[in-house]
Amino acid sequence: MDKGRCYLALGSNLGDKRANLSRAVSLIRERVGRVVCLSRFYETEPWGYASANTYLNAALEVETTLSPQEVLVITQTIERDLGREKKSMNREYFDRPIDIDLLLMDDIVVETDVLTLPHPLMHERLFVMEPMVEIAPTVMHPVLQKTICEIYNALML
Repeated sequence: MDKGRCYLALGSNLGDKRANLSRAVSLIRERVGRVVCLSRFYETEPWGYASANTYLNAALEVETTLSPQEVLVITQTIERDLGREKKSMNREYFDRPIDIDLLLMDDIVVETDVLTLPHPLMHERLFVMEPMVEIAPTVMHPVLQKTICEIYNALML
């Protein structure tokens, strides 16, 4: 099978956040594919809910032979393996040791009950776009038809 590129966003605001992100990256490397690029870790405020805990966020590019659906299942398993108990639903968010979002995969567009690609909120979230612009500024969003850099710059206005 051909290799594709997927982009994942990571976040942690419970426990040893740096260790949580590092462990998630290791498990992604083992189970999803080769980590081509990893952003630095960004400290950010919670988005969409109130919490006393700040986040560490990062983005990574992974080379994989898996389908988007397979990547989703594996990343959700990694979340559970690292202690995540509840998945955010209906824009109700919770503190969590790890959150892994599949943002983009090549130029694939998917809309099902379990997966929407590109991630439907990525372009609204500075905590996603800041690490993404570091690792993939020229990557094109297949729906918005703008580069990650263009989306990031529009958020900064």
